[in-house]
Amino acid sequence: MAKLPVLSGEELVKLLKKAGFKVVRQRGSHMSLQKGRCKTVVPLHEELAKGTLMDILKQCNLSKEDLLELNIGEETQQYG
Repeated sequence: MAKLPVLSGEELVKLLKKAGFKVVRQRGSHMSLQKGRCKTVVPLHEELAKGTLMDILKQCNLSKEDLLELNIGEETQQYG
């Protein structure tokens, strides 16, 4: 099973936007995103805890593999 990448809140927001989520609002250091009926709040910390990241993925109906695919695509665009 693949390991979760270490992501900041801003990096996770970029990946969720890529997956079709839209920023609904921001209050302080927390950003609310929504896609259809899926809603989540991402803390904009420098490094998200693994449990926090897993809970956000569960709220978004995404798997670790989905996140890794989005993240690999992001890295390819940076270097390609």
